[in-house]
Amino acid sequence: MAEVASSVVHEVLGDRARDVDEPIIDYIINVLADEDFDFGVDGDGAFEAVGELLVDSGCVRDDAEGQLVCSKISEKFGKHGLVKPKEAVRSLATPLRMYDGMDETETRKKQPEVLDGPVLSERDKAKLERRKRKDERQRQAQYQMHLAEMEAVRAGMPVISVYHGGNEGPAVRDIHMENFTVSVGGRDLIKDASVTLSFGRHYGLVGRNGTGKTSFLRHMAMHAIDGIPKNCQILHVEQEVEGDDTSALQCILNSDIERIQLLEEEARLLSQQRDLEYDEETGKSNAKVNGSIDKDAMSKRLEQIYERLEFIDAYSAESRAASILAGLSFTPEMQRKPTKTFSGGWRMRIALARALFIEPDLLLLDEPTNHLDLHAVLWLETYLVRWPKTLIVVSHAREFLNTVVTDIIHLHGQKLTTYKGDYDTFERSREEQLKNQQKAFESSEKSRAHMQAFIDKFRYNAKRASLVQSRIKALERMGHVDAVVSDPDYKFEFPTPDDRPGPPIISFSDASFGYPGGPILFKNLNFGIDLDSRISMVGPNGIGKSTLLKLISGDLQPTSGTVFRSAKVRMAVFSQHHVDGLDLSSNPLLYMMRCYPGVPEQKLRAHLGSFGITGNLALQPMYTLSGGQKSRVAFSKITFKKPHIILLDEPSNHLDLDAVEALIQGLVLFQGGVLMVSHDEHLISGSVDELWVVSEGKVTPFSGTFHDYKNMLRSSGN
Repeated sequence: MAEVASSVVHEVLGDRARDVDEPIIDYIINVLADEDFDFGVDGDGAFEAVGELLVDSGCVRDDAEGQLVCSKISEKFGKHGLVKPKEAVRSLATPLRMYDGMDETETRKKQPEVLDGPVLSERDKAKLERRKRKDERQRQAQYQMHLAEMEAVRAGMPVISVYHGGNEGPAVRDIHMENFTVSVGGRDLIKDASVTLSFGRHYGLVGRNGTGKTSFLRHMAMHAIDGIPKNCQILHVEQEVEGDDTSALQCILNSDIERIQLLEEEARLLSQQRDLEYDEETGKSNAKVNGSIDKDAMSKRLEQIYERLEFIDAYSAESRAASILAGLSFTPEMQRKPTKTFSGGWRMRIALARALFIEPDLLLLDEPTNHLDLHAVLWLETYLVRWPKTLIVVSHAREFLNTVVTDIIHLHGQKLTTYKGDYDTFERSREEQLKNQQKAFESSEKSRAHMQAFIDKFRYNAKRASLVQSRIKALERMGHVDAVVSDPDYKFEFPTPDDRPGPPIISFSDASFGYPGGPILFKNLNFGIDLDSRISMVGPNGIGKSTLLKLISGDLQPTSGTVFRSAKVRMAVFSQHHVDGLDLSSNPLLYMMRCYPGVPEQKLRAHLGSFGITGNLALQPMYTLSGGQKSRVAFSKITFKKPHIILLDEPSNHLDLDAVEALIQGLVLFQGGVLMVSHDEHLISGSVDELWVVSEGKVTPFSGTFHDYKNMLRSSGN
């Protein structure tokens, strides 16, 4: 079967299979070749199992193509006779008819009862199959529509139809999701959970990386959870806009399909009205359309259109869209630029702007601050605080959550628990809850042990028989109290350098820099960094903070002036490039062995363990790791040589809240210099003691805390 599976997979994927690492293709083949594998309807089971891997490895461009490829694979497997037919489910092993054995003349005439087992008549079976096929076609149509909408969102196309009321049902208010399960690849991430989303509340979804937060948002966005009304408009901001020749402003306006349709209908009706008018001099009709058109009906429809346009505030749409883009740091010139000219981070901002412009009934944001500078984060905080509808946001930024959310949904142990209040309130409530649970568990265990000791001691004592029996019954009646199961502690243990070079370590003397053919980014920089430096650079995106890190590390050289770096100093640089550059087909241990050949395996394992990559996690293929786990592998790689100075470029972007806390503790204990670029207030406040403001080609120390800097930005309106 494996040979047939290999042939089918290579046939469907064609040349793309040769461009992907062989272990990934082998893994896909082995999954599909399993005798018990369920391909599902039109390859749904295959897509659920390997679809995400197909996209991540580059076998397919997106989820829509992945669904199509899995459908083709399922079809070809079926032609080989390898797709097992579904077995009928029988309610009873042998159904019992109460009139069996009676005379046929006394037997009541009735149709066979529709059950799931083989007692169904052929006619009923056919009806049931037709109903199942119809339901499946409807589900597939809805799913394909969702895929098309998501693809259009990525491409900046105007396909998001916004529900503003009308005849599709009452306006969406509270959402009740009960007893639902979220599974990915056959693994339950959330099981038998129930959540109520109250209209207008802002929820922060928190939990460890890999527990299923993003999968939960995706299932909601696809209306794949019972309890979400069909007319509920949901927008999940997850993927950046891919970009085309459409301007950023027009891309936002195109997202409101109802406004576009109403304006087009208005123009068409006005044109028809003009064609139906009579020439005052000739008395002849200039009609170019059917003269039987009811002019009164046309006028009435135009009146409805104008009322609707006014209701949805269509005439102020352009100014609202421009205001949202401006808040996300788009200048008027940038708003007119084609979306394809922007970098990934800026296209992500366009996707966020589209969501804010549309105002869906339920807005789902997955790490919205990752691609924003502090200026845009502050604006987004202010905007979301006034958000009138329901919001769920996943974020690693503690202060952002404290500002924006009204409730916390905690995903832990496949369960969802809702807490009132911001993240700090949740943390206190959760800690108190765990303490009380531990006390209840210890008290229960103590009582059980005491009763069991009495039972064991007097079990065979006839005089105490009644007492023993009462203790046994009491023990059976005692409710079960679960033990406290805590998440394993994250670790970021940066190694201490064996040596300590003397000053100067790094110094800039009248250093200037500009990329060839471009303007001068920095002019006459003069500053120094030593082993006791704890610095965070702040400033708007695009100002050159990452470029400055490259000048410090030596990846770039100044165009004039000098940058001195001690020959004895070792520097480690962490950036998104290091996470994206990991070999996904390898596992963390093999990756480290390739980076540092000749180093004993146990030493590399111990170093990975100092960043929480322990046990089987060190042997898992890296395409199965979460973003935070990949970040910790990257940290392991860059710090193995025991650096004296660590340069960090947005280190918290893929870490969950617990991991950010562990990173802070690791940096506090690190006996070397730290220079970071970040907008995470909690990370900065907890790990550095000096701020440098980067602006207008200069680097200026800021005399105050990060909180003071935020207040300065707010008061200046920047």
